[in-house]
Amino acid sequence: MIEYILLAFGIAFLIKGADFLVEGSSSLAKKLGISSLVIGLTVMAFGTSMPELVVNVISAINGTGDIAFGNILGSNMANILLILGLTAFITTLDVQYSTTWKEIPFSFLAILVLLVFSSIFLLDDLNINSLLRMEGIILILFFAVFLYYVFESARKSKKLNNIKPNTKKTKIKMYSNPVIFLLILGGSIGLYLGGKWTVEGAVTIAQGFGLSEFLISATVIAIGTSLPELITSVTAAMRKNVDLAVGNIVGSNIFNIFWVLGLTSIITPIPFPQFIISDLLILLFVTFLLFIFMFIGRKHQLEKWQGGLFVILYVAYIAFLIIRG
Repeated sequence: MIEYILLAFGIAFLIKGADFLVEGSSSLAKKLGISSLVIGLTVMAFGTSMPELVVNVISAINGTGDIAFGNILGSNMANILLILGLTAFITTLDVQYSTTWKEIPFSFLAILVLLVFSSIFLLDDLNINSLLRMEGIILILFFAVFLYYVFESARKSKKLNNIKPNTKKTKIKMYSNPVIFLLILGGSIGLYLGGKWTVEGAVTIAQGFGLSEFLISATVIAIGTSLPELITSVTAAMRKNVDLAVGNIVGSNIFNIFWVLGLTSIITPIPFPQFIISDLLILLFVTFLLFIFMFIGRKHQLEKWQGGLFVILYVAYIAFLIIRG
């Protein structure tokens, strides 16, 4: 039972560590005179990506590339099929024009770039089957282009254009300097311990049951680190108060590939899992399906039946992972 407790505590520490870090950093930035717009697009957006980033860095350093990729691909699948699916099933989601024609295609591009990088080794005589530092730099450059687009969109609309579901335009709490220090320190420690325990627990469970580390990370870890977004989106949907939900989710998926995988592979090359190409093709199909749904039925809306279909597809995807092992 120790490995299950370790995994559960690890995910909990990741979530709360990110919350503390975001709160402390946001309060500090506000004290330094940084605008709410910049805080939302930097501190909050990057802070909510920290659980995935920490898990990826630790797993990559430990040489468990399956966990690094499983965490990202599993989170992206959960974002579209589970979170958007459940949210749309509760209430019809309006999709912004820019999300349909810019952000969803950009997310599609992110998957295509990763698919190209994962396919290169098939033609490489050196058989280097890893996401290398140079490829990580290219991912970061793509991310810089996306971040520039987000800043420009937010500046032109003169409102906070969220990237994550939990980076909503909320009042930033002001804390005293000692409290800010404790929040940032506690958040950092929580993220480190949470990432370490999550990876160790996942590896132990996978080895104990003879399962792949990719399976554990693409299901348990991915869903665990996506719980805040899931709860936030479903609660907002029940209150009929879902703002920019699709754009938030799509932006999160772009963050995960370009920022999290890019930075991780710069720190240390990440070995590609055995089935990486098939999983990327599935994610590519799901993203394309989201784009197509924008023109089926009522345009630029994600309807209840489409949300229900997404949830069914997510269950099928999980079943596929379990059967594959």
